[in-house]
Amino acid sequence: MSNNASYIRSYFERVKEVSDKLVAGQSDQISAAIETLLEAWKNSNQVFIVGNGGSASTATHFAADLAKTVINLPNERGIRALALVDNIPLVSAATNDWGWDKVYDGFIQTYAQPGDILVAFSVHGGSGQDQAGAWSQNLLRAMQAAKDKGLKTIGFAGFDGGAMKTLADVCVVVPVEATPHVESFHVVLHHLIAFRLKERIAEHKQREQHESLR
Repeated sequence: MSNNASYIRSYFERVKEVSDKLVAGQSDQISAAIETLLEAWKNSNQVFIVGNGGSASTATHFAADLAKTVINLPNERGIRALALVDNIPLVSAATNDWGWDKVYDGFIQTYAQPGDILVAFSVHGGSGQDQAGAWSQNLLRAMQAAKDKGLKTIGFAGFDGGAMKTLADVCVVVPVEATPHVESFHVVLHHLIAFRLKERIAEHKQREQHESLR
């Protein structure tokens, strides 16, 4: 009989270890991501989010939270967030015609404006490879295309951060070499950011209301 209890204990011990490392080593980058996205809300900039595989679902989830979770009422303004993986016909057409490595390039050129933000989720940050070649090159290309067009870029990576760590303006690296932990912590981080933004946006609105009454 397999010892599930030992595996469970080991898994959560690593979760605690990663949490402690994030607080100690990544708080500044997490804070910078919050402030960058808060400025996007203030200026009504668009936030585009990309990811592959499990990170694609994280991109969709984060886009939903930025648009809806950061506000309290339907008549309030959330963050204009869009996950570029969500338009399946467009993604498949771009992949078919231009290739998976260039799938997001045209989206950036079509939708993005200077001052907007691109957020990318990648477990390895573009390092490593498998049968199809180097991982996440489409995300790195999207980040470079975004920077060339005057967008700010935020990366969420794991392992050693890969090329994304130096390419992104802000990059939060989950310091563990384990895909399930990296992907799990990316969701933890996007929830942390979304709910902190909810507080910051509410505080900003209160200050505006107070100043309007002076």
